[in-house]
Amino acid sequence: MAIIHRATLTPSKLDLLLAWVPSQPWLGGADTSSLEPVATYRFDDPAGEVGIETHLLRSADGRLVQVPLTYRGAPLAGTEGSLLDTVQHSVLGRRWVYDACADAVYAAALATAILTGGREAELAFITEDGVEIRHSPTRVFGSGSPDTAVPAVDQVRLWHLGRTTVVQAATVTLTVLRVLAKRAIEEASETLTGTWPGNDDPSLLAIAQLN
Repeated sequence: MAIIHRATLTPSKLDLLLAWVPSQPWLGGADTSSLEPVATYRFDDPAGEVGIETHLLRSADGRLVQVPLTYRGAPLAGTEGSLLDTVQHSVLGRRWVYDACADAVYAAALATAILTGGREAELAFITEDGVEIRHSPTRVFGSGSPDTAVPAVDQVRLWHLGRTTVVQAATVTLTVLRVLAKRAIEEASETLTGTWPGNDDPSLLAIAQLN
C-alpha cells in the first residue's frame, strides 16, 4: 500500500520530468517538445522508506514514454548521475528524486511484481479524517506465480539499450521499456503489462529474467 500525503511539491513532479526527460539517451527520437501526463502507478516499499512511482507521458509525436522514479528522504550513495533533482515536500520536507532504474528498492519491487504475479499498490491517502483507500486507475499485471521465490536484490547497475533500460542485479535482469512498443518476448521471460484509462489493451512495460 502506497501512502499519499495531500501535499505541495516544489518544484512539481511534472516540472522535474519536463526538465529531465528530453536529455535522456533512451528516447529513440521521440519528440519531447511537449510531454503530457497520461497515467501513473506505484509499487510499495516494504520498509516504508522509499516512494516508488512510475509516470507514463505522451510525447508531442504521440509516443508513450515510461519514467519510473523513486523518492527518498536522503541521498542515495553512488547514484549521483541518476538524480533528477530535490523537491520540497510540504509534509515530508526535502526529498531526493531519482531515476528508479538506478535504485535497488525499485528493482526489487519490480522483480517481485513480475515474478509473483503482483499488481500495482493500493493508494492510501492521508486526510484530516484519517486514511482513504483508493484503487489506482492504472492497473499493472505481473505474469508470474504467487508461489515463486523472489531472489534478493541488493545492488544494481544499469545501461541503456535502444529505447529500453536494462537493470542488472546478481540474481535477476530487468528490462524497462522507456518508449512503449510492441515487441517479442523470449520464452524464458516474465513480464509486467498494464492498462489505464483510454488503453484497455494491456501494454508491455517491463521484462524479468532470472540469472
